[in-house]
Amino acid sequence: MAIVEMIMPKMGESVAEATVLKWLKNVGDKIEADESILEIATDKVDSDIPSPSSGILTKRLFEEGQVVQVGSVIALIESDAKAVTPSSNGTPVAPSTKQVVTETPFTETKVEILGRVVPFIPSSTPIPTNSGNRFYSPLIKNIAKQENVSIEELDRIQGSGNEGRVTKNDLLNYLSNKTKQPVTSTASVAEKPAAAAVSVSGEYEIIEMDRMRKLIAEHMVMSKRVSPHVTSYVEVDVTNMVVWREKNKAAFEKRENEKITYTPIFIEAIARALKDFPMVNVSVDGTKIIVKKDINIGMATALPTGNLIVPVIKKTDTLNLLGLTKAVNSLASKARNNKLSPDDIQGGTFTVTNVGTFGNAMGTPIINQPQVAIMATGAIKKKPAVIETSQGDFIGIRQMMFLSLSYDHRVVDGALGGSFLRRVADYLEAFDIKRTI
Repeated sequence: MAIVEMIMPKMGESVAEATVLKWLKNVGDKIEADESILEIATDKVDSDIPSPSSGILTKRLFEEGQVVQVGSVIALIESDAKAVTPSSNGTPVAPSTKQVVTETPFTETKVEILGRVVPFIPSSTPIPTNSGNRFYSPLIKNIAKQENVSIEELDRIQGSGNEGRVTKNDLLNYLSNKTKQPVTSTASVAEKPAAAAVSVSGEYEIIEMDRMRKLIAEHMVMSKRVSPHVTSYVEVDVTNMVVWREKNKAAFEKRENEKITYTPIFIEAIARALKDFPMVNVSVDGTKIIVKKDINIGMATALPTGNLIVPVIKKTDTLNLLGLTKAVNSLASKARNNKLSPDDIQGGTFTVTNVGTFGNAMGTPIINQPQVAIMATGAIKKKPAVIETSQGDFIGIRQMMFLSLSYDHRVVDGALGGSFLRRVADYLEAFDIKRTI
């Protein structure tokens, strides 16, 4: 019998660790390949981890509530298959000669709570217990114990996790809002040495960023530092697209039991333009340009917490408009309900963000590294416009919008970026008003 090491997989860009929420299998249980063994949580998504092999679960190396680094061995499976050790990205590598891990990687996990690092050691120490059927992970209970949060308080916190579960971020945000204190201008210099400069008039409050916001901030600063950004704009007549959607949306919703939005139409036009201009569908590695064969378009999506995440539609150019609509709606729903899987947010080659949702005419989006371009779609507005016909020009009311493209000037110059943006606009303006879906 071979011992297969189950590895904590990579859970997305910038994610280096995950918390064990719940073991779904006990030691001695028989498991099948790809069957879920445990639930984990990161600052971006909750997810189930499947078994890499069928066999018997012989050892669990981490307890519920512990934090696991990506690439760590989390369980051992006794399998009839030839022993393999998957890498952190899921690719099998040479078999390991060490068949059994005899000790847990560590027994103490440290958790950062409002800027303080406290230990989390699973023990019989009294911690808050559930007053009803709501599930709280050991990590949540331990933080609550450290911060003197009663079970009644926990019950009042609105959870953003799977099935309304309270996540680490939910609890830390609650604690931040609970403990922040207004600071007046009467505070002495001695009480706050080396403090940052603040206004000396009135009151202010200090709100600590949650971890996801910190990661977003770091990613945005890095992108501006790495890529010289240039933004181009084009105004587009999308009258045919708007008329077509108004004509078909009711029948589509009745037939498919879901709505059709403008987003899949934008994504379809972008995918077609990327095939025309493949040098926009690239990334940069030092002085090397990596041309991506697959077109995987990410769509920036707001989470209930107010943070952003970018789920990705894979092989976008192979989907028709119906397939794109279902993919967009599915990913948007999963994002709203905090059910995105790690695979849902990986592998993007281009990103689109809809600033028109907030009534904005246009935007200057920041490139989602390691991509080299991102497009913002503005609000659609009725405007008077000159319409050219074979009988002459006249003024008419048209549905108009702006597209803006930010691109990395290291590899995408103005001619390429401008031509690509214009091509997307051309595809939208030529939308077939008689199209069926």
